[in-house]
Formats: sequence, C-alpha cells, structure tokens
Amino acid sequence: MALQGEDLTLGYREGLVVHGVSLALPPRAVTALIGPNGSGKSTVLRALARLQAVHSGRVSLGDDEGVVDAAPLSAREFARRVTLLSQSRPHPSGLAVADVVAFGRHPHRRRFAPLGDADRGAIARAMELTGVAAMHDRPIDQLSGGELQRVWLATCLAQDTGVVLLDEPTNHLDLRYQMETLDLVRELADVHGTAVGVVLHDLNHAAAVADQVVLLQAGRVRAAGRPEDVLTSEHLSDAYGVPIQVDLDPLTDLLRIEARRRRVPV
Repeated sequence: MALQGEDLTLGYREGLVVHGVSLALPPRAVTALIGPNGSGKSTVLRALARLQAVHSGRVSLGDDEGVVDAAPLSAREFARRVTLLSQSRPHPSGLAVADVVAFGRHPHRRRFAPLGDADRGAIARAMELTGVAAMHDRPIDQLSGGELQRVWLATCLAQDTGVVLLDEPTNHLDLRYQMETLDLVRELADVHGTAVGVVLHDLNHAAAVADQVVLLQAGRVRAAGRPEDVLTSEHLSDAYGVPIQVDLDPLTDLLRIEARRRRVPV
C-alpha cells in the first residue's frame, strides 16, 4: 500500500500554511518529514490522514490493483488502510491498557461485535512490539507520559494497516524507548512491508531511520530524496537559520548532524 499527496495546499482560518507540496510514501520504506517549527510538517501529515481539509490537491492510495482517490472512501474503509499516531490524543479514564489498545480494532469489527481471534492476535502482537504487554491490566490513568505514548503506538499498530503515519513518535520517551521506537519503525517497513511516514524533530533520528527525507521550509518542499542528498549543511542551515554541520560518523557509518552555537562577541 502506498500513500501519496499531490500538489497539496493546506491552511487554517488564519490563512494558508502549506503551498503545493507533493510527496509519496512507498511501501517497505520510511519517509521522514523534517523542518523547523511552523514549516507545515504535522499539517501535511494530518492531510494525508484526512484530518486536515485540503484546499487544493489530492490524496490517493495505491496498491497492485491501482490508485484510488482517498477522499470518497468511507471513514472505516480509509481506517483499514491508514492509521495515524498524532500529537494530540484523548486521555481516557477508567480503562486498562488492553482496552485502549483494542480501540485499534474498531475499523475491522462490526458494530458491537465482540473481539474475535484475529482481533486478539493483533492486539497481543501490537502490545508485544511496543513493550506494553506487561501493562495489560494497568489502569491508563496510572501511566507516565512515555508509557502512555507507547500504548497509543500499540493502538495504531493493532489497527493493522498498510500505511502508518507517526507525528513525533519519540516525544516524551527516554533514550532507551526512543531507540526501540526507531527500531520498530524500521521493522514496520523492512519486515511488514508498511509504508511509514514520520514527523521527526531530531535530525539524527531522521538520518538513522529514513529511506527518504522531505525537508519542509515555510510550507514548501526545500529538498526531498535520499538522506545523504537532503541532510546537507547547506539545506539544513538555510531551513533552520543556524549553522549546521553534517559529517559521517566513522563508528556507525551514519550521518551525524550538529547545530553550532553562534558566537557571542565579548
């Protein structure tokens, strides 16, 4: 399953914030959206998830049978294909972790139908992948911010879609779970063939996990392509407005990105 946005123009009451952005999320690949605050990353991701009105342009889904416009699909049909982990999520009370993860099976169940074997299997896999299986019966109210983040990620994975959209999935997580989440993102693409679109603030995370990177600046695509072609000192320094150094880490063979502090005259 592939997801594509073509010539997207997006905005709010205050005006347009995204201008003619096109991008494609192919299967078996991780596409990272990066850029400074206000560049339109989350707005584009929400438009791909049909949660943001599209002023002009098109969102489409494609597979071996062809490409279809996403707009006419029912909410249930779309949710069987695409899931989103957003920054703003409800905080349910009085539920256990497993109950929250079970929300992810809603698009696959008939109304009021009990969980079936496929549902229970998907829920168990999602909880195991995200490291929350041991919290199965814990009340959601007792979780830390990082634990709750992983529960919502499990809910998305339980939805079992061909496209997964993640808006800052490492937010609120400590270093260990940041690394485990990035490993999980790679596993979704490499093992499950999922098309993954992920908004990341940490440029080193983008360099470590992405097959392709889309750099947004002031609501437009500044650069797009392979990490080594997009994550350059020139592109990043221009987009973020600070000197940024990019080199190759000899130990990991990955790009290493560091912002340099401006020197203050003494």
